Amino acid sequence: MEQGLRLLLQLVLEFAPVIASLVQKSNEVRQETNKDEYPRHIQEIIHTVSGASQKLSLLGGFEEEKNQRKEQQELAVFYRQTQLQIATQEQETALKLPEVEKIFDSWPLRLYPSQILNSVTTERKPLKIFLAPPKVKFDNFDTRPEEISTNIELILAEGLRDFLGKHYSLQNLVRPTEFLAGAWESKRFHSESSIKALFGILKTEPVLILESEADGDYLNFRIGYWGIEQEHYYYKTISRIPYREIIQQSAKNRALEWRKIRDELIALGENLEEISYLGRENAINLALLEKEEKWKAKGIDVSKLSLQYQVNRQDFEQLCQVLITCHCLVAGWVADVYHLVHHDVPPFLPDLLPSLINSPVDLQSLQAIAEGYQQIYQALETERRDWIPELALQLAHSFSHLSDRSLARQQLEYSIKTWLQLRQIGAVQVNNPLQIMRSAARIEDTEYFQKLREYFAAIGDIQGITQVEEILYAIANLKIKRQENYAYLSHTLSGHIGKITSLAISPDGQIIVSGSADKTIKLWDLNTGKSIRTLNENVGEVSSVAISPDGNFLAIGSCQHPKSNVKVWHLATGKLLHTLLGHQKPVNFVTISPDGLILASGSNKIKIWNLHKGDRICTLWHASSVHAAAISADGSILASASSDSKIRLWNPRTGEPLRTLSGHTGEVHSVAIHPNGKVLFSGSADNTIKIWDLDSGKMLHTFAGHSDEVKSVTISPDGQTLFSSSADNAIKIWCLQSGELLQTLTGHSGTVNAIAVSPDGKFIVSGSSDQTIKIWQVV
Repeated sequence: MEQGLRLLLQLVLEFAPVIASLVQKSNEVRQETNKDEYPRHIQEIIHTVSGASQKLSLLGGFEEEKNQRKEQQELAVFYRQTQLQIATQEQETALKLPEVEKIFDSWPLRLYPSQILNSVTTERKPLKIFLAPPKVKFDNFDTRPEEISTNIELILAEGLRDFLGKHYSLQNLVRPTEFLAGAWESKRFHSESSIKALFGILKTEPVLILESEADGDYLNFRIGYWGIEQEHYYYKTISRIPYREIIQQSAKNRALEWRKIRDELIALGENLEEISYLGRENAINLALLEKEEKWKAKGIDVSKLSLQYQVNRQDFEQLCQVLITCHCLVAGWVADVYHLVHHDVPPFLPDLLPSLINSPVDLQSLQAIAEGYQQIYQALETERRDWIPELALQLAHSFSHLSDRSLARQQLEYSIKTWLQLRQIGAVQVNNPLQIMRSAARIEDTEYFQKLREYFAAIGDIQGITQVEEILYAIANLKIKRQENYAYLSHTLSGHIGKITSLAISPDGQIIVSGSADKTIKLWDLNTGKSIRTLNENVGEVSSVAISPDGNFLAIGSCQHPKSNVKVWHLATGKLLHTLLGHQKPVNFVTISPDGLILASGSNKIKIWNLHKGDRICTLWHASSVHAAAISADGSILASASSDSKIRLWNPRTGEPLRTLSGHTGEVHSVAIHPNGKVLFSGSADNTIKIWDLDSGKMLHTFAGHSDEVKSVTISPDGQTLFSSSADNAIKIWCLQSGELLQTLTGHSGTVNAIAVSPDGKFIVSGSSDQTIKIWQVV
């Protein structure tokens, strides 16, 4: 196996777990950090960034987080920006340390710290790379030993400079590195004291040190590394390169090439003595090599013999080429890891491996390298889970040139598996997962499937290419349909004999629950539209239904006085679990918290209940009728919509009032909280939908488009789309990013009282006073 690949393998085995643990620790620290613990100037940055993310400047650039994962990514970006701010402040004081003069006693560089700290000003901190070259002494060279050491440093620096200049240059806007060749005082410093001295002054800068040191017949190859705001440096010997063996092998290879020429000359009748004279050192080496082969065949352990082949500059250059490959592979891998972790940039080295590794390779070693990448990817899943399928696919493509396709196939399977998981599709045991992927593919997946097609083309898989092209064709049709419409009518469900008042969809996306003024609750199959069951056990007129996040509980609110109450059923069995009494007026709504622990019900007051036990926790007092409520994802805020045109915010755990939002000029019929927990949407009898900043209470925007009262509002699971229904018999679909009205769905002949969206965002369900339920397929 090529020496450079062996070195990269050892680096990955040693270094990947270290980086993975650093990423995980960073995640934990970020989650636990209290914003008040930051210095004042950092708190100002936090306030600015937070405010910018919360303000939804509609129609002027509606910058809303796409979904929960996007929010986590933005928090990660902010955290890294804060790290950079802190690092900059620390950098300014680094040279003011009282012990700086003592540190200079072990300073290994020809550059002063100020020259390094102030060398580059870019948006992204480049990884600074230092080369601590080896001092090699070898007998029988046709040059002096000191010249050899100097030449190795020059040749190695030039080779590494060429590689970094092509792929990771300082001018590279994506993956910049700053290679400071010649900065290392190679004749004076090596090992721990030098690394510690560097870290003490340069710990605000990301640094990679590539160090080689002669040790007998070997070169000890070490790396020193630290990223931004890293508490400790990483410094370890990752390989022992047998440099004498490499040079000797180069001499042997020259002897073998000479044997072919010698045999051709002998076949032409040339004199053997003259031929040997022409071959000179090659002829001498060949004679020694043939003896070695003869002794090996006789079972003699030639490793015990001191066989000295005559070497020359060509063998020395071969050693340099091996060292260049080793350094390039390691520098590329570490640069990739640094920019992936700190700057959200996908790795580039997998694309370069085919050109860097030219010899036959050990598949198990490549497997270890792939697993090293996966360790980093898995550590990043919390922040950048959406990236994993494409990163794994990139790795599969990098291994596609190998004759053994098993490794590429493993990475492809990992890519597809994570892609399916992102779409909440469990492990599917089928021979052809592309069939499953076709049904789940969205317009946003175009780039992924284009890269998947490139992979199948690289390995010559005609069937794979055909299937992916079918998926891309289906996506193209989706684009056409989206340009025409966002959704289309799939089913109309009839069965109720009274107006539909409320709708809920089970968390698994399989069941619709509808409540009606006909005093029944019906369960429907979302995919087929068929009726499953009817609950009509003395529930009275149903005003509201809600399903718990785990799908176990169904809560029903009755607005038929004096039977006003709340009932809790087991959804799967239809068994009545609780009847909650206490409301003196019609119950207008029920809602369950996202954590599934509490139930809120409302009439002229709101009562908070323990969903599992049925115990009352507290009561929230309103002066007028409450039509609806919504609870934030973290359970810290309950927003209630009232007939007095106001929206009130509460702490549902304590009953403490937090804020009152005023702005509507008619009764507020419905409220919904964005998945990010920062924004509230409200629909009113004044025909408008308003958007509010939950932290400040400020009104951010008003959607005006309905011609009658807005009865219901809800948000798509990915947080990108708002749905509203109205007494004008229509459903409107709004793009939250642009504020654009995407589509108006018509078909109901009466007021649309309720709408719900399936957990996968593929279906919209609407319930109307026309006694029908309509299922709309989202394109």
